[in-house]
Amino acid sequence: MTDQAKDRVYIFDTTLRDGEQSPGATMTHDEKLEIAELLDEMGVDIIEAGFPIASEGDFRAVSEIAERSKHAVICGLARAQLNDIDRCWEAVKHANRPRIHTFIGTSPLHRAIPNLTMDEMAERIHQTVTHARNLCDNVQWSPMDATRTEHDYLCRVVEIAIKAGATTINIPDTVGYTAPVESAELIRMLIEKVPGADEIIFATHCHNDLGMATANSLAAVEAGARQIECTINGLGERAGNTALEEVVMALKVRGDIMPFETKIDTRKIMHISRRVATVSGFPVQFNKAIVGKNAFAHESGIHQDGMLKNKETFEIMRPEDVGLAGTSLPLGKHSGRAALRAKLKDLGVDVGDNQLKDIFVRFKDLADRKKEVFDEDILALVTAAMTDGADHLEIVSLKVVCGTGGPAEATLEMEVGGEEKSCVMEGDGPVDATFKAVRALYPNEARLQLYQVNAVTEGTDAQATVSVRLEEDGKIATGQSADTDTVYASAKAYVNALNRLHVRRSKTGTDQKEISYKEFG
Repeated sequence: MTDQAKDRVYIFDTTLRDGEQSPGATMTHDEKLEIAELLDEMGVDIIEAGFPIASEGDFRAVSEIAERSKHAVICGLARAQLNDIDRCWEAVKHANRPRIHTFIGTSPLHRAIPNLTMDEMAERIHQTVTHARNLCDNVQWSPMDATRTEHDYLCRVVEIAIKAGATTINIPDTVGYTAPVESAELIRMLIEKVPGADEIIFATHCHNDLGMATANSLAAVEAGARQIECTINGLGERAGNTALEEVVMALKVRGDIMPFETKIDTRKIMHISRRVATVSGFPVQFNKAIVGKNAFAHESGIHQDGMLKNKETFEIMRPEDVGLAGTSLPLGKHSGRAALRAKLKDLGVDVGDNQLKDIFVRFKDLADRKKEVFDEDILALVTAAMTDGADHLEIVSLKVVCGTGGPAEATLEMEVGGEEKSCVMEGDGPVDATFKAVRALYPNEARLQLYQVNAVTEGTDAQATVSVRLEEDGKIATGQSADTDTVYASAKAYVNALNRLHVRRSKTGTDQKEISYKEFG
């Protein structure tokens, strides 16, 4: 590893692979392409675009991402099987900078699954890594559950992988079991004991089961690892992964003790965080580090007084650093399109003329209904504009009557495949009546798995962001919408999810994983 590489931390994003393994977080083909483009623009070094052999949909997505990528290395995942590796190479080979990532579980628990002896597994590692290197000069190898693998055996198989041609060795904490001191000691031990360790890059991939993923990743970097595997918003299996925004901002803020560089344009963090939350259907918790709604909010009188006198008393980073202004927008109903475009640019969002026209109409409507329009409101409008489109179902009008005098009543007009239909339905509350009206006009068997409402900003006129997750015949679809009218936002989110299910019905199997595979760290 060169001296320059020693001062650089490479960011490996696996939102489109490990992140999508979160139950219910499956993304459509177009959504994967969009997120990959945003990651590439943000400066992510390596994008793990998917698991090509898992399904035809995954293969198509990885292939198209590889062809479209402008800067990032595009990586595909493959099990320690020759056909997996061949399929992975077919998907990534057209990238400007392709990578094959192959793995096998090396701990006693994982060796027992294929019933391989230590020697048999060592031979398979040699065979599969060699095969991958014969196809591609950029090969990453991972010993799954490395943190629970015997140290002598881990050193042995890492050495085998290096000799077989691996250029990156990833050390996964697959079950989020390790602690920072152990994470650092493990990397130091491998660098000191394994021949050839100084010629390759060590990576770390930490899960968050005990809430220590970010700390474990940074400890590994301090010990000599130079690649961090992470996801946007920490999305991933079980409790998730190391969050990209956390490690990047930690390196930026604590450069005094971790003087390592990254290429990430941090001003784009907030925008991509919101977009991933939308397409995955996993809203960001309010107190989430860096990107949570409350990350830069101050309610305590003492805190507010300190912020007014000197922001550094209670903020260790600037909201602007992650693409979010710290004050309310000086925009109102008299503001023009140029002012809105300038604000979007300040927030790190680039839109075309047609998108700007749509967002501007939504902004004007919102400004007429709200006393204050915040940056979060603008980002919610961008998300809504990107989510809506020419859909099978479109709400024309909605009127709801509710109160203590009887059941709620929803009067709904909706276009279904271009045909306008209407009905009146009663329900146990306004949302229940509205959802029943939608089902009356568009009969379906989709089961509601999640209905969640979050306020984007403060006040009784705040926009509500509603997330809906539906399941139908094993297919899962999510929808999200924002509006100052919570019931209307609920209806839009529900209809958005139904539109996605409608698309998937016509592409059965396209976005579904067709084989089972063990959890990968």
